Amino acid sequence: MMTYPDIDPVALNLGFLKIHWYGISYVLGILAAWCLLRVRGNQEQWGYSSEQISDLIFYAMLGIIIGGRLGSVIFYNLHYYLEHPLEIIYIQQGGMSFHGGLLGVFAAVWFFSNKFNKPFFKVTDFIAPVVPIGLGSGRIGNFINGELWGAPSDLPWAMIFPDPTAGNIARHPSQLYEAFLEGLILFIILWVYSAKPRPTMAISGLFLIGYGGFRFAVEFVRVPDSHIGYLAFDFVTMGMLLSTPMILFGIILFGIALRAKGN
Repeated sequence: MMTYPDIDPVALNLGFLKIHWYGISYVLGILAAWCLLRVRGNQEQWGYSSEQISDLIFYAMLGIIIGGRLGSVIFYNLHYYLEHPLEIIYIQQGGMSFHGGLLGVFAAVWFFSNKFNKPFFKVTDFIAPVVPIGLGSGRIGNFINGELWGAPSDLPWAMIFPDPTAGNIARHPSQLYEAFLEGLILFIILWVYSAKPRPTMAISGLFLIGYGGFRFAVEFVRVPDSHIGYLAFDFVTMGMLLSTPMILFGIILFGIALRAKGN
Protein backbone atom coordinates (compact mmCIF):
# COMPACT_ATOMS: atom_id res chain seq x y z
CA MET A 1 0.00 0.00 0.00
CA MET A 2 1.20 3.51 -0.83
CA THR A 3 0.86 6.51 1.46
CA TYR A 4 -1.59 9.13 0.27
CA PRO A 5 0.25 12.48 -0.05
CA ASP A 6 -2.08 14.50 2.14
CA ILE A 7 -1.78 17.87 0.38
CA ASP A 8 -3.74 20.85 1.66
CA PRO A 9 -6.40 21.54 -1.02
CA VAL A 10 -5.82 25.26 -0.38
CA ALA A 11 -2.67 26.28 -2.19
CA LEU A 12 -2.67 29.85 -0.90
CA ASN A 13 -4.71 31.27 1.99
CA LEU A 14 -4.83 35.05 2.03
CA GLY A 15 -7.53 35.18 4.66
CA PHE A 16 -10.05 37.00 2.53
CA LEU A 17 -9.26 34.77 -0.44
CA LYS A 18 -8.42 31.06 -0.68
CA ILE A 19 -6.81 29.76 -3.85
CA HIS A 20 -7.39 26.02 -4.25
CA TRP A 21 -5.21 23.56 -6.13
CA TYR A 22 -8.37 22.40 -7.91
CA GLY A 23 -8.81 25.82 -9.49
CA ILE A 24 -5.11 26.07 -10.28
CA SER A 25 -5.26 22.72 -12.08
CA TYR A 26 -7.94 24.09 -14.42
CA VAL A 27 -5.97 27.27 -15.08
CA LEU A 28 -2.81 25.30 -15.90
CA GLY A 29 -4.76 22.98 -18.20
CA ILE A 30 -6.29 25.88 -20.09
CA LEU A 31 -2.94 27.70 -20.42
CA ALA A 32 -1.25 24.55 -21.74
CA ALA A 33 -4.08 24.01 -24.23
CA TRP A 34 -3.81 27.63 -25.40
CA CYS A 35 -0.06 27.26 -26.00
CA LEU A 36 -0.45 24.03 -27.96
CA LEU A 37 -3.32 25.42 -30.03
CA ARG A 38 -1.07 28.30 -31.07
CA VAL A 39 1.40 25.71 -32.35
CA ARG A 40 -1.36 23.82 -34.20
CA GLY A 41 -2.88 27.04 -35.52
CA ASN A 42 0.31 27.87 -37.42
CA GLN A 43 0.12 24.62 -39.37
CA GLU A 44 -1.05 25.00 -42.95
CA GLN A 45 -3.96 22.56 -42.59
CA TRP A 46 -5.53 24.69 -39.82
CA GLY A 47 -4.63 28.33 -40.41
CA TYR A 48 -5.90 30.00 -37.20
CA SER A 49 -4.74 33.46 -36.18
CA SER A 50 -3.57 34.05 -32.61
CA GLU A 51 -6.64 36.28 -32.06
CA GLN A 52 -8.99 33.51 -33.18
CA ILE A 53 -7.28 31.00 -30.89
CA SER A 54 -7.54 33.38 -27.94
CA ASP A 55 -11.26 33.84 -28.64
CA LEU A 56 -11.75 30.09 -28.99
CA ILE A 57 -9.98 29.41 -25.68
CA PHE A 58 -12.06 32.10 -23.95
CA TYR A 59 -15.36 30.70 -25.23
CA ALA A 60 -14.28 27.13 -24.44
CA MET A 61 -13.23 28.16 -20.92
CA LEU A 62 -16.69 29.59 -20.29
CA GLY A 63 -18.23 26.42 -21.70
CA ILE A 64 -16.09 24.22 -19.47
CA ILE A 65 -16.84 26.15 -16.29
CA ILE A 66 -20.54 26.78 -16.86
CA GLY A 67 -21.30 23.46 -18.54
CA GLY A 68 -19.12 21.46 -16.17
CA ARG A 69 -20.72 22.92 -13.09
CA LEU A 70 -24.28 22.70 -14.38
CA GLY A 71 -23.61 19.13 -15.51
CA SER A 72 -22.44 18.21 -12.01
CA VAL A 73 -25.51 19.87 -10.51
CA ILE A 74 -28.04 18.32 -12.92
CA PHE A 75 -26.53 14.88 -13.51
CA TYR A 76 -25.22 14.10 -10.05
CA ASN A 77 -26.86 16.11 -7.26
CA LEU A 78 -29.85 18.13 -8.48
CA HIS A 79 -31.95 17.58 -5.35
CA TYR A 80 -29.20 18.92 -3.07
CA TYR A 81 -28.57 22.06 -5.12
CA LEU A 82 -32.26 22.84 -5.41
CA GLU A 83 -32.18 23.08 -1.62
CA HIS A 84 -28.82 24.95 -1.54
CA PRO A 85 -28.80 27.03 -4.76
CA LEU A 86 -26.01 29.39 -3.64
CA GLU A 87 -23.58 26.47 -3.48
CA ILE A 88 -23.86 26.05 -7.24
CA ILE A 89 -21.18 28.72 -7.62
CA TYR A 90 -18.76 27.08 -5.12
CA ILE A 91 -16.68 25.48 -7.85
CA GLN A 92 -13.47 25.91 -5.82
CA GLN A 93 -14.68 23.04 -3.64
CA GLY A 94 -14.83 20.65 -6.59
CA GLY A 95 -17.83 19.23 -8.35
CA MET A 96 -17.38 19.54 -12.11
CA SER A 97 -18.83 17.11 -14.64
CA PHE A 98 -16.82 16.32 -17.74
CA HIS A 99 -19.94 15.41 -19.69
CA GLY A 100 -21.53 18.74 -18.79
CA GLY A 101 -18.30 20.53 -19.66
CA LEU A 102 -18.25 18.76 -23.03
CA LEU A 103 -21.74 20.03 -23.80
CA GLY A 104 -20.60 23.49 -22.74
CA VAL A 105 -17.62 23.29 -25.11
CA PHE A 106 -19.90 22.16 -27.95
CA ALA A 107 -22.01 25.28 -27.34
CA ALA A 108 -18.86 27.43 -27.29
CA VAL A 109 -17.59 25.88 -30.53
CA TRP A 110 -20.98 26.41 -32.17
CA PHE A 111 -20.83 30.10 -31.24
CA PHE A 112 -17.22 30.41 -32.42
CA SER A 113 -17.82 28.57 -35.70
CA ASN A 114 -20.74 30.85 -36.52
CA LYS A 115 -18.82 33.99 -35.60
CA PHE A 116 -15.80 33.12 -37.76
CA ASN A 117 -17.66 31.12 -40.43
CA LYS A 118 -15.76 27.89 -39.79
CA PRO A 119 -17.29 24.39 -40.08
CA PHE A 120 -18.27 23.06 -36.65
CA PHE A 121 -16.49 19.73 -36.90
CA LYS A 122 -13.35 21.33 -38.34
CA VAL A 123 -13.17 23.35 -35.14
CA THR A 124 -13.76 20.32 -32.89
CA ASP A 125 -11.06 18.44 -34.83
CA PHE A 126 -8.72 21.37 -34.18
CA ILE A 127 -9.20 21.49 -30.41
CA ALA A 128 -9.78 17.79 -29.61
CA PRO A 129 -6.07 16.84 -29.21
CA VAL A 130 -5.51 19.41 -26.44
CA VAL A 131 -8.62 18.60 -24.40
CA PRO A 132 -6.94 15.68 -22.57
CA ILE A 133 -4.48 18.14 -21.01
CA GLY A 134 -7.31 19.79 -19.12
CA LEU A 135 -8.81 16.41 -18.27
CA GLY A 136 -5.54 15.18 -16.79
CA SER A 137 -4.90 18.32 -14.76
CA GLY A 138 -8.49 18.28 -13.49
CA ARG A 139 -8.08 14.69 -12.25
CA ILE A 140 -4.92 15.69 -10.42
CA GLY A 141 -7.04 18.36 -8.74
CA ASN A 142 -9.55 15.66 -7.75
CA PHE A 143 -6.70 13.62 -6.27
CA ILE A 144 -5.43 16.54 -4.20
CA ASN A 145 -8.98 17.13 -2.98
CA GLY A 146 -9.13 13.48 -1.93
CA GLU A 147 -12.39 12.97 -3.82
CA LEU A 148 -13.73 10.51 -6.43
CA TRP A 149 -11.69 7.66 -4.98
CA GLY A 150 -12.00 4.07 -6.07
CA ALA A 151 -13.18 0.74 -4.73
CA PRO A 152 -11.32 -1.17 -2.00
CA SER A 153 -8.11 -2.75 -3.27
CA ASP A 154 -5.09 -4.70 -2.02
CA LEU A 155 -2.85 -3.67 -4.91
CA PRO A 156 0.57 -2.23 -4.00
CA TRP A 157 -0.44 1.27 -5.10
CA ALA A 158 -3.77 1.36 -3.25
CA MET A 159 -4.16 4.28 -0.83
CA ILE A 160 -6.13 5.26 2.25
CA PHE A 161 -7.85 8.55 1.51
CA PRO A 162 -8.46 11.08 4.31
CA ASP A 163 -12.18 11.42 3.58
CA PRO A 164 -13.98 9.77 6.54
CA THR A 165 -16.56 8.31 4.18
CA ALA A 166 -13.77 6.31 2.50
CA GLY A 167 -13.80 4.05 5.56
CA ASN A 168 -10.07 4.17 6.37
CA ILE A 169 -9.37 1.30 3.97
CA ALA A 170 -7.00 1.09 1.01
CA ARG A 171 -8.64 1.99 -2.28
CA HIS A 172 -7.87 2.36 -5.98
CA PRO A 173 -6.53 5.88 -6.72
CA SER A 174 -9.02 6.08 -9.58
CA GLN A 175 -8.32 9.79 -10.07
CA LEU A 176 -4.76 8.91 -11.10
CA TYR A 177 -6.00 6.16 -13.40
CA GLU A 178 -8.13 8.75 -15.18
CA ALA A 179 -5.34 11.33 -15.24
CA PHE A 180 -3.11 8.73 -16.91
CA LEU A 181 -5.64 7.30 -19.38
CA GLU A 182 -7.89 10.28 -20.18
CA GLY A 183 -5.04 12.74 -19.82
CA LEU A 184 -1.63 11.46 -20.87
CA ILE A 185 -2.48 8.43 -23.04
CA LEU A 186 -5.41 10.06 -24.84
CA PHE A 187 -3.31 13.17 -25.49
CA ILE A 188 -0.53 11.09 -27.06
CA ILE A 189 -3.00 9.14 -29.23
CA LEU A 190 -4.76 12.25 -30.53
CA TRP A 191 -1.62 14.36 -30.94
CA VAL A 192 0.13 11.68 -32.98
CA TYR A 193 -3.00 10.86 -35.02
CA SER A 194 -3.65 14.51 -35.84
CA ALA A 195 -0.05 15.17 -36.90
CA LYS A 196 -1.12 14.32 -40.45
CA PRO A 197 -4.19 15.69 -42.27
CA ARG A 198 -7.26 13.59 -41.45
CA PRO A 199 -10.79 13.62 -42.88
CA THR A 200 -13.20 15.92 -41.08
CA MET A 201 -14.76 14.39 -37.95
CA ALA A 202 -12.11 11.64 -37.64
CA ILE A 203 -10.17 13.35 -34.83
CA SER A 204 -13.36 14.34 -32.99
CA GLY A 205 -14.70 10.82 -33.33
CA LEU A 206 -11.47 9.30 -32.03
CA PHE A 207 -11.56 11.64 -29.04
CA LEU A 208 -15.11 10.60 -28.13
CA ILE A 209 -14.27 6.92 -28.50
CA GLY A 210 -11.06 7.27 -26.49
CA TYR A 211 -12.46 9.30 -23.62
CA GLY A 212 -15.70 7.34 -23.44
CA GLY A 213 -13.86 4.02 -23.48
CA PHE A 214 -11.28 4.99 -20.86
CA ARG A 215 -13.90 6.55 -18.58
CA PHE A 216 -16.19 3.52 -18.94
CA ALA A 217 -13.32 1.20 -17.99
CA VAL A 218 -12.26 3.20 -14.91
CA GLU A 219 -15.86 3.29 -13.68
CA PHE A 220 -15.51 -0.41 -12.81
CA VAL A 221 -13.08 0.51 -10.01
CA ARG A 222 -14.40 3.97 -9.16
CA VAL A 223 -16.97 4.27 -6.38
CA PRO A 224 -20.08 6.16 -7.53
CA ASP A 225 -21.38 9.14 -5.56
CA SER A 226 -23.07 7.83 -2.41
CA HIS A 227 -26.33 9.70 -3.08
CA ILE A 228 -26.59 8.07 -6.54
CA GLY A 229 -25.00 4.66 -6.09
CA TYR A 230 -25.14 2.01 -8.78
CA LEU A 231 -27.93 2.41 -11.30
CA ALA A 232 -28.26 -1.30 -12.14
CA PHE A 233 -26.68 -4.73 -11.58
CA ASP A 234 -24.39 -3.42 -8.80
CA PHE A 235 -21.87 -2.08 -11.32
CA VAL A 236 -23.61 0.30 -13.77
CA THR A 237 -22.80 3.90 -12.82
CA MET A 238 -23.88 7.32 -14.00
CA GLY A 239 -20.43 7.73 -15.58
CA MET A 240 -21.00 4.61 -17.66
CA LEU A 241 -24.46 5.80 -18.66
CA LEU A 242 -23.16 9.18 -19.81
CA SER A 243 -20.09 7.72 -21.56
CA THR A 244 -21.97 5.15 -23.64
CA PRO A 245 -23.58 7.65 -26.07
CA MET A 246 -20.19 9.35 -26.39
CA ILE A 247 -18.63 6.09 -27.58
CA LEU A 248 -21.49 5.38 -29.98
CA PHE A 249 -21.47 8.92 -31.40
CA GLY A 250 -17.69 8.77 -31.73
CA ILE A 251 -17.91 5.51 -33.69
CA ILE A 252 -20.49 7.09 -36.01
CA LEU A 253 -18.35 10.19 -36.61
CA PHE A 254 -15.21 8.14 -37.18
CA GLY A 255 -17.03 5.81 -39.55
CA ILE A 256 -18.49 8.70 -41.56
CA ALA A 257 -15.05 10.31 -41.78
CA LEU A 258 -13.34 7.15 -43.04
CA ARG A 259 -16.14 6.45 -45.49
CA ALA A 260 -15.88 9.99 -46.87
CA LYS A 261 -12.13 9.52 -47.25
CA GLY A 262 -12.68 6.26 -49.11
CA ASN A 263 -15.03 7.94 -51.55
